[in-house]
Formats: sequence, structure tokens, C-alpha cells
Amino acid sequence: MARNKEALLLLLDVGPSMHSVLPEIEKVCSMLVQKKLIYNKYDEVGIILFGTKDTDNELTTEVGGYQHVVVLKNIKVVDGDIVEALQQLPQGTTDGDFLDAIIVGMDMLIKFFGETNKGKKRLCLITNAQCPIKESVEGTKEDQVTTIAKQMTVHGMRMESIIMRGKLSQDADKRIMDENDRLLNIFSKETSTRLLYVENPISLFGALRTRNITPTTVFRGDLEFSPKLRIKVMVYKKTAEEKFPILKKYSDKAPPNDKSATREVKVDYEYKSSDDHDKVVPPDQRIKGYRYGPQIVPISSAEWEAVKFKPEKGVKLLGFTDSSNVLRHHYMKDVYVFIAEPGNTKAILAVSALARAMKEMNKVAILRCVWRQGQANVVIGVLTPNVSDRENIPDSFYFNVLPFAEDVREFQFPSFSNFPASWQPNEQQLEAAANLIKTFDLAPHGKEEVLLPDFTPNPVLERFYRYLELKSKHPDAAVPPIDDTLKKITEPDTDLLLQNKSMIDSFRRSFELKENPIKKSRRLLREKRSVSSDEEGKGNITAQPANLIGYTSIKVENIGDLTPVQDFEAMISRRDSPDWVVKAIKDMKNKIFDLVEDSHEGDNYPKALECLVALRKGCILEQEPKQFNDFLKHLCNFCQEKNLHSFSEYLASNGLTLISKTEALDSEVTEDEARNFLVKSEPKVD
Repeated sequence: MARNKEALLLLLDVGPSMHSVLPEIEKVCSMLVQKKLIYNKYDEVGIILFGTKDTDNELTTEVGGYQHVVVLKNIKVVDGDIVEALQQLPQGTTDGDFLDAIIVGMDMLIKFFGETNKGKKRLCLITNAQCPIKESVEGTKEDQVTTIAKQMTVHGMRMESIIMRGKLSQDADKRIMDENDRLLNIFSKETSTRLLYVENPISLFGALRTRNITPTTVFRGDLEFSPKLRIKVMVYKKTAEEKFPILKKYSDKAPPNDKSATREVKVDYEYKSSDDHDKVVPPDQRIKGYRYGPQIVPISSAEWEAVKFKPEKGVKLLGFTDSSNVLRHHYMKDVYVFIAEPGNTKAILAVSALARAMKEMNKVAILRCVWRQGQANVVIGVLTPNVSDRENIPDSFYFNVLPFAEDVREFQFPSFSNFPASWQPNEQQLEAAANLIKTFDLAPHGKEEVLLPDFTPNPVLERFYRYLELKSKHPDAAVPPIDDTLKKITEPDTDLLLQNKSMIDSFRRSFELKENPIKKSRRLLREKRSVSSDEEGKGNITAQPANLIGYTSIKVENIGDLTPVQDFEAMISRRDSPDWVVKAIKDMKNKIFDLVEDSHEGDNYPKALECLVALRKGCILEQEPKQFNDFLKHLCNFCQEKNLHSFSEYLASNGLTLISKTEALDSEVTEDEARNFLVKSEPKVD
């Protein structure tokens, strides 16, 4: 049996009152199974429908009753058939009884697992709970639900109830809904049932957890306040980024019908001598080296281990401070949660007392953390109290990593006061901008927040999983248009735009909008090493500035030999004509070529690298990534033609790359292409 294997039963209401949301239920349930096919391919899934015209379940045959409940798919390992069944749910004709569906589902799980209590058993109920539940033969409905809940606990079953409550129809009976809510709350209190109410299709996508991740401890040990005061704690990750599944390369050389073929692609690397390109250097003759000026300093593995920082495992208190001294935007990485060691009464009381005292005094704690033995780095973070409002959930702490001095990024932006008065906004414009910002608040005062983080899925991931399922059936399928539900996340809300049309029009009237012409691409192959004085004088330097990066009073007109980087930055910052940007980039490229060509044993390489870094930064700011990328490619080709391989290796060792799309939207280079542009070794070709 696979580790963490789960058996899931989907209990879906397909009655008349659910017809309007059935398409969204089909999408979210099929998405759940699609993710299981990727991450949990040994999980088992079954489907039960209630509110159907027909009846098809074992309990009806054995004991009678349980009408209008159909077992659409028996419990089995996830496959494509289940996905297809969920994408074509039938529309029922009668009101659904969710209690009958729960009992049928429990009976299926008990029969499937037998007397054993092993395995993860989960029920997922999706309904609007607007239809009445049949009267109990013995006792009240509440008594019946309590009995069912106790049996659910005995057999180790968990359930999550997702209640769709959007715009209610006129036929909805509030008395029936209130009664059903009370019954569902009994499940929530008596068992580990997750009860959620959703208002729209977007929330439905976020409410149904399509991928369960088993929490693992990051740290188990003592939270040390002093040598004499320690509390036993366990640390878990509370949040983590959901990433794309790992994509692997597969070979199509193996026969299509060969089931034993792995089709995996293995890449081997060979390191060859720089003196003799036909000689392969074995692993025992290789050693890592680090650049130190023009030379390479070899560092053996033994020496590297000797100089490594090896802190001892532990979590220690450095001190307390007011919560106002720790700024929210300084939080780094993921959030961790500190809990007392389960079953340790003293630790639970100590954590609770400390958390409540810190909450009352508005204090946070600063910790020094080394999660595991042999960890190469030390983490400094802030511990924030989390006081629970439920009796069965103990108090705990949240932990956020704080930056060191080298990690802090203080971005400096030019002030409007440095610009002429004609460029500065007036009071009317400032007021219009402020009103527009307030209008588009997703959490307006007195209203429910739109796109709640806990119920809003990542639209990029959702679309990827759907396309992956489509490609599994049709390999040549094109990327379909984005789903209407996901559009509500990625595109502006039309209702919100209409409600605030007056504010938008007011903002538009307050500002004069001008089109910013797109600069034409220029060919950046170097034709001449020097620029004539006639070419330097060309261009109208009285034109109005097109972009604003900074403002300087230094009037630099050429890039000199002493301070080329400072001269380039001064030229590109001039705003009396856009032609200075063109001239600065062109002159810097010429300067870099001069430095590389005139270099003797690499003495000009560091200065050429500084100029390249400055040129790269300037092209990003001026939205000219193609100029830098074309120039760097041309420069590398030039070095190969002139046997200047050492400069290409120097650039690679210093991590200089092309400008990717993530740095500049106009770039045509992906992150992988930028990262792999300069490589030190080549893959072995069979």
C-alpha cells in the first residue's frame, strides 16, 4: 500500500435546485481527480449521486429505503474513466437527501475496508442543503445525525461538507435550510468534519482541497529561553508555494508497446582539458576553483569543509520587542507554526501562558533558529502569538523569517519635487487618483471581501492542469481559451467597473493622456570601433523627454576611459533629448569592445564586466532588452572568432546572463534561455 494512500467518496447533489451550479461542480471535481493522477496515482475514488430519478445502491437492495441515491462509480484507483464520468454528471429530477447519501457512502467504505481501521477514509459532500431530510424512524433527526457521527469516528472516517449558497431562488425555504445547517453543525462538532459555505463558483474552486499535503515537522526540540528554561515544541510549515509538477524529458526511441521501458533521458557530462580538447579529465583530477581577481584559487573539498560554518541545532530566544517594531513587509519566505509537544501538558500550559502574555502586552519574540544539525545557515525570525478562540485547539505561535542587513532592499524613487512645476500633479488630480484607489478596494468597509485568499485558486495552475488532461487525450490539441470562472480572477470585475464608472471618468478627465510611441528596434552589430565627430553631433537635442528615470544636472556627452560607468549613467539620465539614450548605449558598446580587444592576459576583463553590468541595467530601465541581448550574443561570437574564450568563461563565472522576460516584458528570452546562455561544460553526445 502506498504511503498516505486515500480512499475518497464524492457525494454530489444533482437535484433540480443544483442544476445551475452543476457545470462548476463538474469542473472542480474532475480537477481533483486530475491532480490525484499526477500526485497521488494510488488513491482510490468513488462517486455517489443523490437527487437522481433512479436508485442504484446496495443498501436499497439489502434493507430498503435510500431512494434516489445512485452509486455512479464504485471505489477504485483513479483513472481517466472517473474524470470522464465527473465531466458528464446527469441532472436529477427529485430533491436530494444528503443524510441518505452519507449513510450509503459510509456503508461503501466499511465494506471496502472490512473490519480494519487502516487507510485514510474521506467523504466529500457538495450540496446546497435546501431540501428537507426524511423523518427518523427512531428518535429525532438530531439523534440520528449524532449516531451517524459517532459511527464515522469509530471507523476513522473524515468528512468535508461544502454548502453552495449563492443567490437563493424564491422557492428556497429558510426554515428547512436552518434545520439542515443545525444537522451539519452536529457533524462538525462530533467528528473531524470541515464545514464550508461558498457563495460563488470561484469560492467553490478554493473550498474543495484538490491536493492534500501531509505536514512534516521542520524542527522538534526545545525552545530555549535560558539555560534553565526550555519548552518542548514542534515546528511545521503553515504555508508553502504551490508549484507546477516536475516536468521530465522522455525519449520516444523505445517501442510504443513496451510497458517495461522507462523512456527516461539520462544526461552525462564530460570535462575536457583546456590544453588538449580530446583528453577527458577524470573526477579525481578535478577541483573547484573561485575567481579572485584575474586568477583562480583552487579549493579542495576538505578545505571547504574546514571553513564551513557549522552551527548547532536549536531554537534560542534573543529577546522581546513591541510588535510595531517589526514591519510586515520585512517578512521573508514561508510562514511556520510553533506548537507545544502533543501530550505534554506542561509544554502546552507554558506555550499558552507565554502566548497570552505576549498578546496582552503587544510583544513579539526574536529567535535564532537552526532547524537541523549540519545546517549551513542561521535563521533570524519573529515569533508572533496566536491565541485560539476554540477549546479543542491550543494556543500557538506564528514564525516569520526576518532579513539580515544584506537582504534588505530599500528601493529609492525620485520625488516629484525634483521635476518642474508643469509636471507635478495638482490637488484635483491627487484627489481623483485617491478616490479611484479607494473605489477598487477588494475589502470595502462593511462588505464581504472579494476574492478571499483561502478560497481563490491559482488560475495559472488550474489552467495548466486542465490543459494537461486535454493533452493526455488529444496530443495535438491547441491551448483552449481561458475558462469563464478563471476569467473572474484574472480580469477586472465588470460589475465593479460599472458601479465606479463615474470615478473612472473623473480620473480620466483630470489627466491628459498621450500615447507613448514604441521605439523601433535597431540592429546592434558593431561596424566601426570609433564614432566620428559628425555622427556625435547628429540628432535634435531639443526634443521633449519620452521617459523619466532620474534627473541630473551633469552634462556628459561622451564616455571616457577613466570613469566609463559613471559617464554612461550620466548620459542615459539626461532628459533634454531621447537621443542621449541611443548615443549612450552605442558608445558603451564600443567601449566594451575596445576593452576586450585591447586586453592583455585578461587585465581589462573586470572593467569590461563593470561596463556590461551597467549597460544591462540601463537597457532594462530604458525598456531596450533586445539591444543588450543582441549585443551580448554578438560579443560572444566575436570572442569565439578571435580565440578570446577566456572572456566568455569570465562572464560565465560571474553569472552574467541575458535579460529575460521576468526582468523586462519586451524581452523575447525565457529564464531558462537566459540561464543557459553561457555554460562552462557541454553535454556528452552519443
